[in-house]
Amino acid sequence: MPGTECQLNAGDVQAAFLPSRGMLGTSLRYRGVEFLRRLENLDAAAEKGSTAGIPLLYPWANRLAQSGYEVLGRKVSLDVKSPLLHGDEHGLPIHGIKWAALPWKETSCQSTRLVARLEWNRPEWLAVFPFKHAVEMMVFLESESLTIETTVLAEELMPASFGFHPYFGLPNTPRAQWRLKLPAMRQLDLNDQGIPTGQEKPFEQDNFVLGSNHLDAGFRVLESQPEFSVSDGERQITVHFLENFPYAQIFAPRHKEFIAIEPMTAPTAALNRGNYPTIRPGDAFHTRFQIRVK
Repeated sequence: MPGTECQLNAGDVQAAFLPSRGMLGTSLRYRGVEFLRRLENLDAAAEKGSTAGIPLLYPWANRLAQSGYEVLGRKVSLDVKSPLLHGDEHGLPIHGIKWAALPWKETSCQSTRLVARLEWNRPEWLAVFPFKHAVEMMVFLESESLTIETTVLAEELMPASFGFHPYFGLPNTPRAQWRLKLPAMRQLDLNDQGIPTGQEKPFEQDNFVLGSNHLDAGFRVLESQPEFSVSDGERQITVHFLENFPYAQIFAPRHKEFIAIEPMTAPTAALNRGNYPTIRPGDAFHTRFQIRVK
C-alpha cells in the first residue's frame, strides 16, 4: 500500500509502522514470527476504514451513541457516508477518522525509535473534531517489547477520548486453546448497540481459556498499571497499560483467530456521555502502553 514504512529492529524483535497512513503498526515479529493480525489486505482496510495491525483510534475510540456529539460548547454533526468516516453495523460513527486519512509527519526513524507528529488544523478534520491541537507519537523497540507513547498538545480546552486497537494472534495454536489473563476490572453494561448504559458489574473471569467464548466488552480497570496477557504455553503476548488508560475493550470473536486488547483513555461514547478527561490550553496529555512478546 502507499506510504513508506519505518522499520525498527532490536535483536530478536522487529516492528514496522506507516507514519503517512495514520501511524499504523503493520508488523511486530519475534524471532521471525508475526504477532499482529488482520494485515492481509491493508489497501482494502484503508479504503473501508477497517482496523488492522496496531491502529490509533482518533479522535474517539470505538463507536459514538449517535451521529454527532456536543462537548465543551461545541456541537458537531457527523455524516458516516463521508470519505473520512466509517459506520458500524448500526450506522454509528466508529473509530474516529479513518486511520489512512491521517498523514503523520515522520520526524525521526532510527533503528529502535520512531517519532512522528500530527497537526490537527485541517478544516475537514476540525469539522469532525473542532479543537486545534497537535499529537506526537514516539515508538520505542527493545529486546522483548514495543512501547508506544502518545502526547496531545492542546491549543484550547479539549476532551481526550482516544485509544488503540491492536490485533494479536498466536501462531500454530488454535484460538480456542489460548489462555487469557486479565487484571482486576469492572465490566461496563452495554445496550444492544454496544453503548455503555452507565452501569457496571463484576467480571470474575481473570484467567481462563478462550474456548468458544465470544468477547466484545468494555471495562474499567481497577489498577493504575494493569497487565493483560494471552498465551498458549509456548508463546505469550502481554499488554501493559502504563499511563492514562483507565479503560479497556476486549474483542475476541468466537470464530476469528485473533484477539484485540484495546487501551482507552475514556469509555465508548464518552463524547456523548461527558465522561472523558479534559486537556487545558497549553497543557500536554500523555499516554503510554507496552507490548511484550516472548
